[in-house]
Amino acid sequence: MSFKDFLIAVLFGIVEGITEWLPISSTGHMILFNEFFKLNVSDAFFELYLVVIQLGAIMAVVVVFWKEIWPFGIKDNKKPWKKEGIGRWVMADKFSMWFKILVACIPAAIIGVLFDDILDKLFYNYICVAISLIVFGVAFIVVENYIKGKRFIVNNIDQISYPAALIIGAFQLIAAIFPGVSRSGSTIVGSLGIGIRREVAAKFTFFMAVPVMLGASLLKVLKYDGDVAKSEIAILVIGMLVAFLVSFVIIKWLMSYIRKHDFKIFGWYRIILGTIVLVLGLFGVIGK
Repeated sequence: MSFKDFLIAVLFGIVEGITEWLPISSTGHMILFNEFFKLNVSDAFFELYLVVIQLGAIMAVVVVFWKEIWPFGIKDNKKPWKKEGIGRWVMADKFSMWFKILVACIPAAIIGVLFDDILDKLFYNYICVAISLIVFGVAFIVVENYIKGKRFIVNNIDQISYPAALIIGAFQLIAAIFPGVSRSGSTIVGSLGIGIRREVAAKFTFFMAVPVMLGASLLKVLKYDGDVAKSEIAILVIGMLVAFLVSFVIIKWLMSYIRKHDFKIFGWYRIILGTIVLVLGLFGVIGK
């Protein structure tokens, strides 16, 4: 692996770590970034790389929110499954949360398993990314204007119902189909639209990412039938490690930011970036 490939792998990790959790589309940014900075890997491996690098970002969620997602233990177990025996170790409220998360993942999981390869061929291009960036950028601004001054119905994750989880899952499905939509962006828009507080919407989105990204990565690995060079493995490991470190910082920053601010700034960013991408494509700078 050359120093140039090492540097680009680090940059990809930074891009992944920042954009995975901000509602601006990590896959979209990775595709666009690759237009200017090419990794010395095969096309097949790059498709795998775009998904598996997200495992680094997942681990940041696990580390940051460990106490909120781990469903076993006696200490701080406010809702034990049973008062005696092994049931005392089971946190019923957290198991309930994970069941809701699994329900929310069902739509995207079904489409991903059945149509993953087809969707990649149809929509993984700069035009689709740009349009998705703009459309959901507008959606963020519209939804934020709609909920301004209104009281949130759901103020903690325990209050999210199974129907609400399924609605959030339906929005996640949009992101699974169209790169550039942003999985976190689409689910947050859907959550805000049905009255879920911003912090709760962000946390539920982060927690959903764990099974979603694990499943997507496993699917990509199982379907991959090419050879993997040692340099490609090194590039992937570097990208995952950097993505983990950057994600750790970004997640903490975002949770602090949204306590006092709305998501409009991300909407405007998406619109501006999407417009720039379309203009660059029009003049042949990208998409050749």
